[in-house]
Amino acid sequence: MTPDLERYLEHLVVERRLAPRTVAMYRDALGWLEAGAAAWPVALREVQPHHVRRFGAQLRERGLGPRSIAIALAAWRGLYRWWSLQGLVAVNPVDGLRAPKAPLHCGSSGATMRLLAGLLAGQTFDSVLDGTDQLKRRPMRRITEPLTAMGAQIESADGRAPLTIHGRPTLRATHYEMPVASAQVKSALLLAGLYADGPVTVVEPAPTRDHTEIMLRAMGADVQTVTRADGSAAITLIPPSRLRALDTLVPADLSSAAFFLVAAALLPESQVRLVEVGTNPTRTGLLDAMRQMGVRIDEQNPRREAGEPIADLVVHAGPLQAIEIGGALVARMIDELPIFAVLATQAHGRTVVRDAQELRVKESNRVEGLVAQLRAMGAQITATDDGFVINGPTPLRGAVVDGLGDHRMAMSLAVAALVADGMTCITGAECVSKTYPEFWRDLDSMLLR
Repeated sequence: MTPDLERYLEHLVVERRLAPRTVAMYRDALGWLEAGAAAWPVALREVQPHHVRRFGAQLRERGLGPRSIAIALAAWRGLYRWWSLQGLVAVNPVDGLRAPKAPLHCGSSGATMRLLAGLLAGQTFDSVLDGTDQLKRRPMRRITEPLTAMGAQIESADGRAPLTIHGRPTLRATHYEMPVASAQVKSALLLAGLYADGPVTVVEPAPTRDHTEIMLRAMGADVQTVTRADGSAAITLIPPSRLRALDTLVPADLSSAAFFLVAAALLPESQVRLVEVGTNPTRTGLLDAMRQMGVRIDEQNPRREAGEPIADLVVHAGPLQAIEIGGALVARMIDELPIFAVLATQAHGRTVVRDAQELRVKESNRVEGLVAQLRAMGAQITATDDGFVINGPTPLRGAVVDGLGDHRMAMSLAVAALVADGMTCITGAECVSKTYPEFWRDLDSMLLR
């Protein structure tokens, strides 16, 4: 069996904790799949539905019963999903999207719901976007209102999920000025703009992540960005007749890398190298803030993939100085503010974060959550209307803290636990699997004992 398949079986044992008997059946099934694929004209990673149907027919010819065939097909589907999370994913062009047979469940991901809402608003069919109770508490009017102005028909539960989207194949051109900078809102409108009858312009009051613009440009769309004297920017999409396919490396996510960057900066004599991290300037606010605090961060092997800047990041531990941040810098590190707060507890002086109202409408109220959980660990932190104030350095102590069902909060508390005196117990820590299922394993692998 190939190393790839062996790693998948290890994943079933370690991560999914399947029973040995079940894993043994999966091993047999993957062996059948590997043997059958040898006769196919494509590599195993590139199999298509008709290949899988052929695989099922081969198993029937070998005399396997319905249950064994079902297990074998389940093994293939699980393997392909695992591959899609591990590395290369091939997406084949289709003649448009088709109506889903059931509501699309977005889990706890606001980004998923908001971006899908933009994409689905211009389809020829109706669809429903739903999610967890946590997601249903998050505001969706920020996308439903501008999409409705483009001609979309969206029903919501008083401005929250679930969203029922009645497809309109042609949406109207629009000029929308966002009251609050939001990359998710901007991206939703640009994706809807692919189906508009004219230019779509979104004005953001401060720079936000521009991955959607870069991706659309790389695929041949005409996307123009004009930065104004006051720091705002107008992004205009001219709806393309079609987009072109591209091959690209998806860089490591800076928001996930942030926990290891801060851990290395906090632990004496530490040095960590993180490879192929996305260094898009709209995402590197945390790097800028850490450098202002005195942290040495080197960027090595810089390059671009489909327009996105990538580099290896090397961070070194050192003394920390408190700073004050707000405005555009906060907008560029809004998701990293929880882990930044952990870093600030060990900085000399008074750290002030302003213009971070967006933190109150994330997966949890991150302002109040940060204050409550870091105070439980001994931090001197106070909430403000638009952020927080931290006095440091303060020795942290181990405590029982709550991840609040918020993946970034739980991972930030884990880093705080590394510099705390005594054991820390994080309840609800399983929520990190939302974005980083291997976080605990990777964190453990980097610690010297």
